[in-house]
Amino acid sequence: MKLAGAFAVVTGSSSGIGEATAKALALKGARVALIARTRPELERVSGEIGAGNGTALVYDVDLANAQAATRAAEAILREQGCPDILVNNAGAGRWLYTDETGPDEAVAMMAMPYFGAFYLTRAFLPCMLARRSGTIVNVTSPASFSAWPGATGYTAARWAMRGFTQALRADLGGTGVRVMLAVAGEVSSEYWTHNPGAAQRLPRLGSIFPKLGPDDVGTAIASGLERDRANVIVPMQLRIGLALNSLWQWPMERLLIATGHRRTTDVPSAAQRPQPGPGGPPSQM
Repeated sequence: MKLAGAFAVVTGSSSGIGEATAKALALKGARVALIARTRPELERVSGEIGAGNGTALVYDVDLANAQAATRAAEAILREQGCPDILVNNAGAGRWLYTDETGPDEAVAMMAMPYFGAFYLTRAFLPCMLARRSGTIVNVTSPASFSAWPGATGYTAARWAMRGFTQALRADLGGTGVRVMLAVAGEVSSEYWTHNPGAAQRLPRLGSIFPKLGPDDVGTAIASGLERDRANVIVPMQLRIGLALNSLWQWPMERLLIATGHRRTTDVPSAAQRPQPGPGGPPSQM
């Protein structure tokens, strides 16, 4: 698809992959609507895009709230028109074992990314279907293909995103509306700062993949959109790894478990459980 002149909505665009994707699309000439909870950070990103002669609009909204997400989508449709691109990137969640995860946090981890993506996709689909064009991009983690220890709720939410992507493809066949799945390996971002202890739960197997910067992922998503790709998986080594996983899923799962985090035999007390960083609520990733 041609990005110059396109209108893109990017969620979780106040930092990390979302910010980098919005900037990459703006650099290609797309007009971008930025969505996240933190208005000052959105305004910073919008200002940086504007300084590069791009156009970025700010919508601060908590996408975990169905009514708020729907109102934001209605405002975008009314003020800007139907998006050509929707990038569902916003996400939250710490890496915790099931017994470390409170019920409210489990709900929050599923709300973002999955329900937030569902709410916006549902809101924008009618106009895309009427126009018979548009691309929905769902951003998820390698955890959506094969699980590793110590990140139960996070993993389940990312599997939901991949399942949502596959279901959308089945629903939208022949409509002219495309669906792209974007998957990135370990990315240097504020997630690790806001979630101390998460990096220690990365499987040692992951060390064979080069670490990416958010710009690497944003550029790959923009390039994938230009080329009408169904899947964008970076880095290349991860693409190979996921291909091997599809062929030998059981051995790959065992390898991830064997090289993953090892829990202690004692059930941790509340004081011993990983705590959110300075950002307070679960951070976007």
